[in-house]
Amino acid sequence: MTEQTAAMTTNVQSVSIPVADQDRALQFYTEVLGCECRADVEVWPGARLVVVAPPGSDVALLLLPANSEIPVAVRLGTADADAAHARLREAGATVRNAEVLRWEGQPPMFAFTDPDGNELVYLEES
Repeated sequence: MTEQTAAMTTNVQSVSIPVADQDRALQFYTEVLGCECRADVEVWPGARLVVVAPPGSDVALLLLPANSEIPVAVRLGTADADAAHARLREAGATVRNAEVLRWEGQPPMFAFTDPDGNELVYLEES
């Protein structure tokens, strides 16, 4: 493994959990499992983002409907989204976005899959 490959992924930021009912899931994860709610927002019309995590955890859980426009995926941190995007395309990975997405108020990001079709998202860390 080269140093460039080893440094491309810096951490696991969050893991999505597909849920049938976000309100019911939020109640279960907070009231039964003891997680804290870190976000409950509508990121665009019809796309609700519910984020919970155990107290003190750096890794969050995203409670998303299976048919959400927000990808149900593992979200990884990277120091350089453009370099990671280019490296994955070079390696022949299935990259879901033709270029790195740059939305106001959000870190640069893009979605891709591993060789088994598991959904992943890279988010650039500041």
